[in-house]
Amino acid sequence: MYLHIGNNRNIREKSIIGIFDTDTATVSVVSRKFLTTAEKSGRLESSTEEIPKSFIVFEDKGDFKVCFSQLSTAALLGRSGNEQN
Repeated sequence: MYLHIGNNRNIREKSIIGIFDTDTATVSVVSRKFLTTAEKSGRLESSTEEIPKSFIVFEDKGDFKVCFSQLSTAALLGRSGNEQN
């Protein structure tokens, strides 16, 4: 199955490593350094021109990539069908 993350961008669900909220995740120095490293190495993508609400870390051909999305983590979780009580 694929997860639609906005603007005609789909990611295979089994390749998703994590979905993170940009407001809370970017508070950490470690998270900001991770995103900066991903950008410098060309692993950062965006599915939107809008301000991103979340980012998805996923595996692509044996490496990781990061993709920003305008959808919230709650919306992405709902779309995935993996909601837990």
